[in-house]
Amino acid sequence: MKAFFSEEQLLHTPRQFMRLGRICAPTDLPSRAESLRGTLAARGIAVETPPDYGRSPLADVHSPDYLDYLENAHARWRALEMPGVEPGEEVLPNLSPYHNGRVEQPRRSPCPSPSVVAQTGYYLSDLSCPIGPHTWRSALRSTHSAVAAADHAAGGGGFAYALCRPSGHHAHRDRAGGFCYLNSSAAAASRLRQTRSRVAVLDVDAHHGDGTQQIFYLRPDVMTISVHADPAGYYPFYTGYAHERGHGAGEGCNLNLPLPHGSGNAAFLQALDQAMAALAAYAPEALVLALGFDTYKDDPISVLRLDMDAYRQIGARVAALGLPTVIVQEGGYMVQAIGPALDAFLQGLDPTGARRA
Repeated sequence: MKAFFSEEQLLHTPRQFMRLGRICAPTDLPSRAESLRGTLAARGIAVETPPDYGRSPLADVHSPDYLDYLENAHARWRALEMPGVEPGEEVLPNLSPYHNGRVEQPRRSPCPSPSVVAQTGYYLSDLSCPIGPHTWRSALRSTHSAVAAADHAAGGGGFAYALCRPSGHHAHRDRAGGFCYLNSSAAAASRLRQTRSRVAVLDVDAHHGDGTQQIFYLRPDVMTISVHADPAGYYPFYTGYAHERGHGAGEGCNLNLPLPHGSGNAAFLQALDQAMAALAAYAPEALVLALGFDTYKDDPISVLRLDMDAYRQIGARVAALGLPTVIVQEGGYMVQAIGPALDAFLQGLDPTGARRA
């Protein structure tokens, strides 16, 4: 097993996000990645720097107008400064357009306005995605880690871990949200599709993988499954419900398994077993595991109550599938817990340690 991570992923250092009407200190800190790297080192898992693929692996995942916006937003934002106009240090929206959310429409048209203010409202869905001077580069390199892991797994590597930070599963085709700018799990699935006819994405983060669902919702070649806290009272609120099953050619290729808030190991693992049964029926040729540790009982933004044994159980169930698997790191914001959580997952994935090399 190999792991992939770029030092440039540490450059994204958000200063703020909005929660319940208050500007709060950020939770997606570079120290998250440092904690996870410490676990990999302790287990003797080699970490490689991914190649620089540029934007090309994202062509099947994100719209070109959205990528253009992300790449240039901060410089354009700072260029607004003039006497009497002082834009903030980070790009954040102060308006949002109406969109009817019709699932049969695979994409929106590009933002009709050339204004960076208008485009910020169009492409950033909430106030948890500030864009700083290094956000684009960090997010891009995070997707490169996922793509490199996909290449390793597809080439006979079995398991590969992408230490993705910033996270990605809330990023839609043309919209950032929930600390996520570019969808690394979707990029890994897209890369695997180059050599596999059917791929599945299993998301076990506390939050519904709404961006991943939206990207593949009309497609039969990528199944998306998400086990998460009930979104009726939890981010992302608008999607993640059991009736969402895919649309058109993708009908039946999306499965959401929302859990009551306060659920612990037993309820989570029962839902995970449902996910495993659905995977067996779909028979994918490769898997992307979107792995979040914000399900942990003491995580500052979690409403689930998992303990470390749950992560061992997740690892064991994934290993039992016997598929080439890309493990993409998603959430988890209790820095002192995510390293042990990753270690527990790796114990379950490979109790003998035979796949460390």
